[in-house]
Amino acid sequence: IFEHPAGGYRKLFETCEELSETIPATVTGRIPLFLKGSLLRLGPGLFEVGDEPFYHLFDGQALMHKFDFKNGQVTYFRKFIRTDAYVRAITEKRVVITEFGTFAYPDPCKNIFSRFFTYFQGVEVTDNCLVNVYPIGEDYYAVTETNYITKVNTDTLETLKKVDMCNYVNINGVTAHPHIERDGTVYNIGNCMGKGASLAYNIVRIPPTQKDKSDPIDKSKVVVQFPSYQRFKPSYVHSFGMTDNYFVFVETPVKINLLKFLSAWSIRGCNYMDCFESNESQGTLFHIAKKDPGEYIDLKFKGAPIGMFHHINAFEDQGFIVVDLCAWKGFEFVYNYLWLANLRANWDEVKKAAMLAPQPEVRRYVIPLDVHKEEQGKNLVSLPYTTATATMHADGSTWLEPEVLFSSPHQAFEFPQINYKRYGGKNYTYAYALGLNHFIPDRICKLNVKTKETWVWQEPDSYPSEPLFVQTPDAVDEDDGVLLTIVAAPGAQRPAYLLILNAKDLSEVARAEVECTIPVTFHGMYKP
Repeated sequence: IFEHPAGGYRKLFETCEELSETIPATVTGRIPLFLKGSLLRLGPGLFEVGDEPFYHLFDGQALMHKFDFKNGQVTYFRKFIRTDAYVRAITEKRVVITEFGTFAYPDPCKNIFSRFFTYFQGVEVTDNCLVNVYPIGEDYYAVTETNYITKVNTDTLETLKKVDMCNYVNINGVTAHPHIERDGTVYNIGNCMGKGASLAYNIVRIPPTQKDKSDPIDKSKVVVQFPSYQRFKPSYVHSFGMTDNYFVFVETPVKINLLKFLSAWSIRGCNYMDCFESNESQGTLFHIAKKDPGEYIDLKFKGAPIGMFHHINAFEDQGFIVVDLCAWKGFEFVYNYLWLANLRANWDEVKKAAMLAPQPEVRRYVIPLDVHKEEQGKNLVSLPYTTATATMHADGSTWLEPEVLFSSPHQAFEFPQINYKRYGGKNYTYAYALGLNHFIPDRICKLNVKTKETWVWQEPDSYPSEPLFVQTPDAVDEDDGVLLTIVAAPGAQRPAYLLILNAKDLSEVARAEVECTIPVTFHGMYKP
């Protein structure tokens, strides 16, 4: 396990400038010739406006990065997305729209009357799409977790238009982690208003490219609704699981206090982070629904409390749904540890803060589809390859105990990726991830979920990002391909590079170094 006393990781959280034109990268090794497209990534790039800082990791203004591959050569480009949040901040030289952990104060130039009236227009929700980018039909959207998604041109990185999903479906926001089928159908989940003024969760389906070239978003539909455990306090949802025939929704104890969200906000100077709380008695609820036609399956599956952001994969096997995910033990909200002040601290302080945080663990849960009352007290899981259990209780609920696939103190296997094209929703063997060392990203990991064997790539003072898997054209094995990751190397002559690893053993294939620093990125995609 590496130590980082020099604190080079701070560079991940420093403002940088966008580029006016693409810059060439210096290649070592050989870029595989089947890489012909672009690596697209999103993250924060502006961490303060004038003398007003952003406070949380998820507050900085969205910066889109692009590495282009052509005949073994690599170029790099980046642009800030012209969201309302960004444009208004730049124009007024202050934080104008409240972000995840940064409150935007009312306009100091307005008098008391106009300020008073602004309160009654409610909250302006941010469109700062710093989390991910994905295709809908022929278009590409940069996204966060609110109702706003932003259409972008993936060649020029120009901002095309802001789209409000509330205009199409009953949803308060959608996640940055949709599932996309081979034909281009997009599924996503978000909080919504359910029946009788209570909260719920809707799964939305957006069809693939339309024959008549009309916008597929116009044909968005809710396919199934999951109930909320607490009427006015929905759980925070960051991703969901999908198999060939089922949706899996994990309802964690991290709650959004909606009343606080709606009332306190404009008056008391609240931000989104202020509206989270933990239900210490709920535990974790696992919900399943049939996919087509959408139908909620009213069975109660429970487990010990975990925080959860990223599903790794889920698949059906012999009457069971196997659900692999990145868990954080307990009910405390992990985002509490992602304030920029914490992440920019000295290494000893970073470690000290992370010692108090929930412990990360890769877990496999197994949900039995066939649950009979008379099986009370007996383990219902009969799959030979897992130690995960499901036990029926007297109240008719089924208690799930996971199998631990990977666990190491304060070392998270996070931002997971798989060979999604071929193995998404299917029985699979390999997961790839970014290794977080006390929340600082310092390695790339591979896990065999069947044998628990692990592989690691790491170098001193090097801070990689989520690895994206790209399959070789004539692939036979599941792990025939490469991983693409952006590495910040603050001490080096060239402070950042795109790294290409062989997915088989995480050995280096090539790197493409650039002359500028590259801040943290969260998610992205390879566009062939």
